[in-house]
Amino acid sequence: QAHLAESGGGSVQAGGSLRLSCRASIPPSNYGYMGWFRQAPGKQREGVAAIYIRESAAGYDEYYPNAVKGRFTIALDNAKNALDLQIDNLSPEDTGMYFCAARISRSDFFLPLRPQGYDSWGQGTQVTVSS
Repeated sequence: QAHLAESGGGSVQAGGSLRLSCRASIPPSNYGYMGWFRQAPGKQREGVAAIYIRESAAGYDEYYPNAVKGRFTIALDNAKNALDLQIDNLSPEDTGMYFCAARISRSDFFLPLRPQGYDSWGQGTQVTVSS
């Protein structure tokens, strides 16, 4: 099973920015979907950004929930086998453990912002935002 490793978390003040990175042990082109999820204490894991990776190096499609649009930006770096997440204008509500996930299948009947159906998960990186 492929390995995913997140990094870049930390403690920041509200209004600041962070860039998280997820390194994959295999080239991302092997995946159909990759995504970033977060889980706050006592809450369910939720998707904050995801991509559908098109075949034949044709790029990727991005997905965001409305709650983070304009502040979160996901980017695939094939040269580094990495999936990055830029988070701007952080608020205390963004506090939580951030996980990277990947799915091999390119099935059309898949909701990329839902955690169900992903094959591989990283261990997570903690983001703490103070007011």
